[in-house]
Amino acid sequence: MDFPKLKSIIEGLLFLSGEEGLSVKQIAEIVDQRVELVADAIEDMIGDFARQGRGVQILKIAGVVQLGTLPEHAAYFEKLAYSPARTSLSQAALETLAIVAYRQPITRVEIEEIRGVKSERAIHTLVNKDLIVEVGRAEAIGRPILYGTTKSFLDYFGLASIKDLPEPGLFEDSENLEEETQLLFDKLDMKQPDVSDTDVQRVFDFQEEAAFPEEDIAVDPDDDSSGSSS
Repeated sequence: MDFPKLKSIIEGLLFLSGEEGLSVKQIAEIVDQRVELVADAIEDMIGDFARQGRGVQILKIAGVVQLGTLPEHAAYFEKLAYSPARTSLSQAALETLAIVAYRQPITRVEIEEIRGVKSERAIHTLVNKDLIVEVGRAEAIGRPILYGTTKSFLDYFGLASIKDLPEPGLFEDSENLEEETQLLFDKLDMKQPDVSDTDVQRVFDFQEEAAFPEEDIAVDPDDDSSGSSS
């Protein structure tokens, strides 16, 4: 494999791994190259990104490599996060929020097992909107993050406490996801802010696979590689 192609593949892998990142050893195993060569490619990419004035950078944190934004651009990211045009929640985010509300504390992997699709972006959106937050770490391999709802979640839906949620079947399997998410938002009289009636109806249309065009990547039920990540 030539060096430019290796760097291109590594960039794609880091993009897909998101905030979890990958270790140099993991990348080397995926691309079937020597660890030393991968390490050299990453160092070269760090220099490339800086010289080219890219909007992202490659970070090495706690033994993993990941893509990150530039600190000097933080003000613009804050504007995006709090822009009125970005306040409505996607279908995937609403599903994820409902699951966290009923099954908290819950890990990302457990959420994905219920939804049947990758949910990292949905979780990231909900954390940014202060609807869910890290509440601890699970006693499992890799110590995955446990998520729970926030006071802002209660305020959004006019709940005194999480005990005031309706009583569905606790998302026992993915087949009940549509029914129980529908029950949650119906019971709360659609008090979720910044979501129009049209958006709400779209939220509950889980029948078409195309409902997750860009948000999610299907989870392979035979692939347990994600079980150790947080």
